[in-house]
Amino acid sequence: MNLGEMDAWVVARPGPVASRPLERVRLPVPAPGPGEVLIEVEACAVCRTDLHLAEGDLPPRRPRTVPGHEAVGRVVARGQDAVRLEPGARVGVAWLRSTCGRCRHCLRGAENLCPLSAYTGWDADGGYAGYLTAREEYVYPVPEETPAERLAPLLCAGIIGYRALLRCDLPPGGRLGVYGFGASAHLTAQLAVAQGAAVHVMTRSARARELAMRLGASSAQDAADAPPEPLDASILFAPVGELVPVALEALDRGGTLAVAGIHLSDIPVLNYRRHLFQERTLRSVTANTRADGRAYLDQASAHPPEVTTVAYPFDAADQALSDLAADRVEGAAVLVR
Repeated sequence: MNLGEMDAWVVARPGPVASRPLERVRLPVPAPGPGEVLIEVEACAVCRTDLHLAEGDLPPRRPRTVPGHEAVGRVVARGQDAVRLEPGARVGVAWLRSTCGRCRHCLRGAENLCPLSAYTGWDADGGYAGYLTAREEYVYPVPEETPAERLAPLLCAGIIGYRALLRCDLPPGGRLGVYGFGASAHLTAQLAVAQGAAVHVMTRSARARELAMRLGASSAQDAADAPPEPLDASILFAPVGELVPVALEALDRGGTLAVAGIHLSDIPVLNYRRHLFQERTLRSVTANTRADGRAYLDQASAHPPEVTTVAYPFDAADQALSDLAADRVEGAAVLVR
């Protein structure tokens, strides 16, 4: 099946973003395989995971991969056995591309831990392109009336933040610490505030601190500063291992720190009494389940968050990554076509 060609960006030479690891190319429009749909991309958000892949922090699983896993678009063709989504359906494509469905993790509802899981923009080409394919049971219907620029960040930043909020065991009306305040954090903080939490934000960006306060945070201070009160739970969004002991020390007795990123720089040596004693807990967050995605998108539909975005034309994907690396993006960067 010859579907013509499309513009795309590939990770050609993983390395520092200043070395321009992305390359713009022409690729054949992919044909949907069994159970897959072909989606014409309207917008794709730019995730820090894309940056980790481009810079080599996340080892490439295949050469010259098209990154991007927060894509919004329309189904334009279906592969064999794809029957759930009609052509023209508006959908979102997220990070989790497929799982085996048979292992003990999948069978107990923890498909995010499936050892055979595959990921959009890492194991298969993603949304930095005119078109992408996805297995139809792993995509999400999205509202017709919401602009793609606002929907795209929900598909990873929102969903992963939702799972991180579950993992940190925030009690009702509790005190939540948020370390780093980019795309995922600004959505998660709004969800926590809506649930009645007092949210304290720690970030090095003055502009991000201003945004946090505007979105309802109780306080905002520098990344390594102590919050104004002990915390029941915290989420580390910044990929900075040096903040782990800082965040643990800010927890009250019995508090939990969830690390939300796929990549983290090395964690310094922890002192048991200062950082972990009195039943403090340190947890990781690994991808998400489809149930997480459906639950978060349902909440976002019922109570739409304020999605702060910076739009970039498709031609400027390399600039968007560069701005993300330099913390010049307030909220989420989104490539729009």
